[in-house]
Amino acid sequence: MGRRKSWLVPAQYLIGGFMLMLSSYIDVLLGEGESHTPNVGVITTVFFMLNFLAATQDIAVDGWALTMLSRENVGWASTCNSVGQTAGYFLGYVVFLALESEDFCVHYLGQSGSLVTLSGFLYFWGILFWITTTIVWVLKHEEPSSLMEKNEGLVGTYSVLGQILKKKTMWDLILVLLTCKIGFAASDALTGLKLIEIGVPKDRLALLSIPIIPVQILLPLYISRHTAGPRPLDPFILGYPLRLVFGLVFAGVVYVTPLFRLADGSFPFHYYGLIIAIYLIHQVFVNCMFVGVMAFFARISDSSVGGTYMTLLNTFTNLGGNWPSWVALRFVSELTWTSCLGASQADTVSSCASDREKQLCEEAGGSCATWMDGYYIETVVLVIVGFLWMRWGLPTIKRLQSLPVSDWAVSQRTD
Repeated sequence: MGRRKSWLVPAQYLIGGFMLMLSSYIDVLLGEGESHTPNVGVITTVFFMLNFLAATQDIAVDGWALTMLSRENVGWASTCNSVGQTAGYFLGYVVFLALESEDFCVHYLGQSGSLVTLSGFLYFWGILFWITTTIVWVLKHEEPSSLMEKNEGLVGTYSVLGQILKKKTMWDLILVLLTCKIGFAASDALTGLKLIEIGVPKDRLALLSIPIIPVQILLPLYISRHTAGPRPLDPFILGYPLRLVFGLVFAGVVYVTPLFRLADGSFPFHYYGLIIAIYLIHQVFVNCMFVGVMAFFARISDSSVGGTYMTLLNTFTNLGGNWPSWVALRFVSELTWTSCLGASQADTVSSCASDREKQLCEEAGGSCATWMDGYYIETVVLVIVGFLWMRWGLPTIKRLQSLPVSDWAVSQRTD
């Protein structure tokens, strides 16, 4: 079957099987209906297994991409990655929310109700996973492993990881990956939630992605012209400060959003046009950074150890994006100053910091007022941190990309 397909094919068949199984029980697990409560334990277990299988598939695909493409074309792996993720996001999130939304289907498609249910969606993609996996298994042949490729077992793989992590240059890169997204944490993690909190429908926000999708597909093709050479991180360096500035732009959009709200609680079309325009420009900088980083990973990854090298780098990239977002989400409420106004028991109900206090305030006839939103505090502080990070981060990035590929190799290459 091949070194990578022997992992890829079983993983995708199992993912399809989990989806088919979930399609029969998802409503019960989510607590749909009056007689059911959400089964958090089972949901967590199933989705842990799905993510485990998806990670296994990802490792196999990363390793296959490094050997499927020639050394001079390996920079295009980032383009395939970006276009594939965009297509997956569109089909799995935007299309589902649109067709599952009764409001969208009634007003825009002329239907009497929603066209898709979560269970039906899972069933469809489970079947499609099995079909596409079978096609790959039968029609796409994997080249035999070269003599340079190491076929390590579990212990050998961790030994290779140890060799990679012994490199001083690798630790410099890891530190960059773990800290470079601190400046974007508030805008990336909280902006959409703040817009929904103000009253912008989440299905409308999802639909705003539709005009952005062509840009997200075509833009990496253009950026790849600048990442396929010896300096793939130049687009990253260019886009970084501009993306930081857009954190403040998003904060401004959130601040003025209530001014656009109509009497019936809806928002006019020109407001959505403003959101689309801002997100389109923002996506240019996001893609510059993403495609540049992925092209750099493809350039320095040692193909002799398969997907291990690429997966290690992607792991630290994901950690670098997730931990700042978690911190931003965790402390935004603590940085938000609220008070209860008009309560009959003002001496006992004065704050709205927790859900319980909000409930007590409303029960006492009062309303919660926000004096300072933690979202704005976090956005400004983290953008400043991001600009300070640039003084160390960007020179370090320039130095790392100027190193020869041999400085990153686990084994001695001949190419």
